[in-house]
Amino acid sequence: MYRHTRELQFTAKPEKPDALFAAKFQEILGGQFGEMTVMMQYLFQGWNCRIPGKYKDMILDIGAEEISHVEMLTVMLARLLEGAPGETTEKAAAANPVLAAVLGGQNPQHAIVSGGGARPTDSQGNPWNAGYIIASGNLLTDFRSNAAAEGQSRLMTSRIANMTDDRGVKEMLAFNLARDTYHQQQWMYGIQMLVEEGFAESEIERSNGDWEDADAAHVFYTNEGSRAGEGLWATGNSVVDGQPFRTEPLRPLTDDQGILPAPDPLQYVTYDGSQGPGKPGNAVGGAVQQAENVVTKVKDAITGDKH
Repeated sequence: MYRHTRELQFTAKPEKPDALFAAKFQEILGGQFGEMTVMMQYLFQGWNCRIPGKYKDMILDIGAEEISHVEMLTVMLARLLEGAPGETTEKAAAANPVLAAVLGGQNPQHAIVSGGGARPTDSQGNPWNAGYIIASGNLLTDFRSNAAAEGQSRLMTSRIANMTDDRGVKEMLAFNLARDTYHQQQWMYGIQMLVEEGFAESEIERSNGDWEDADAAHVFYTNEGSRAGEGLWATGNSVVDGQPFRTEPLRPLTDDQGILPAPDPLQYVTYDGSQGPGKPGNAVGGAVQQAENVVTKVKDAITGDKH
């Protein structure tokens, strides 16, 4: 259950309306790395979290805070759009081509679609996409994604802040920047605690690590003339087992030339017949493939092949 408090988390009052700046401001609301993304990302991670207690509560606490950030930004946008006085700024831009290039254009959807309110879109009018969010159920990888999302969000907020002299906007964005600074640390400390409490083997994702190619986990492949081998990723030691990294020239490790299988004859693909006849994409072809898969699984069970 969620409760709404009428007061905003922080004041969202610009000194004056600015419809042109509002068009840019949309990016930190509904863009890929905007507040809508982190809000939905944290809420789904929290709802899906299978560890009752501090981790689940922490994720949902920050998710609830991000709801308040979305509300703050939508209120700020509506106030920036008050009266839609883009004309004043447009007159200044008309007299200065350089200023016009910097300002760009007003978002017509603010006037046509939302009636002077915020929209769930980025600065180009592209609708917010649920595909932006990451909620894998694995807290280690989710927390890493969250730290990166906060970093991207903070970077965009900082850039937006440099595009206005409005003290009211800057005061709110200064608060948002500070929260993004804190939240990055929150996720990094969360990763540290997951390792300390045994929920992760190390600070990097290690599922199925018992049968990964251990040798390949210690090699940096480099190209001729590259200086990348001077970095710690090539000269340091693995955080997993402490073994040293090494560099090798990038080269094929197999004779597999990537020849594709014979195509479904019903797809009419251009084909030279070199891989034999293709399996038809119908019930008969599916039954043949299923039988072959069963045989492969039985073989793997007998040989102990975990791959």
